[in-house]
Amino acid sequence: MSHPLDERALAALFTEARTHNGWTDEPVADSLLKQVYELARLGPTSANCSPGRFVFVRTPEGKEKLRPALSAGNLDKTLAAPVTVICAWDARFYDQLPTLFPHVDARPWFTGSAEVAHHTAFLNATLQAGYLLLAARALGLDAGPMAGFDKAQVDAAFFAGTDWRTNFLINLGHGDASKLKGRLPRLAFDDACRLA
Repeated sequence: MSHPLDERALAALFTEARTHNGWTDEPVADSLLKQVYELARLGPTSANCSPGRFVFVRTPEGKEKLRPALSAGNLDKTLAAPVTVICAWDARFYDQLPTLFPHVDARPWFTGSAEVAHHTAFLNATLQAGYLLLAARALGLDAGPMAGFDKAQVDAAFFAGTDWRTNFLINLGHGDASKLKGRLPRLAFDDACRLA
């Protein structure tokens, strides 16, 4: 990319984008969720390993499965959100490497060390979840990422018998701006960065 995004695009992704905790009743089409993933999957991961896995919880039945795992402070906003994404990672992501990284046999890079495999999966899946959040914003959705839930309960309810593991949740939909609070401070460059 040889030119920066315009102010409108930067506003949608960063400067005007907010973490939403309140939602309108406007639905989110499954076709839009597919578009969100199609954009997010293009973001880079190490060795194109792509360990991120996503469950778009958008039915009343799905929300009820999620309910017992939610903390009291996250319950109402999550049940009200049109979609809650369970951002997860696949512990056996390396099984997809013959397809995703076909020019070399990369499976042994990860199968020889559970620690390396876990670190790679968790790090890159977290990165992919960030891409998903930005893709949602780029396509006109608001997002509310959060912790504050029991990962083991989510794993048991949604991933029993699989190698997928929960990382965090993102509520998606059209945010209710009337429920936004003032933007919280961010660290200045000199407080968070160093030039070397």
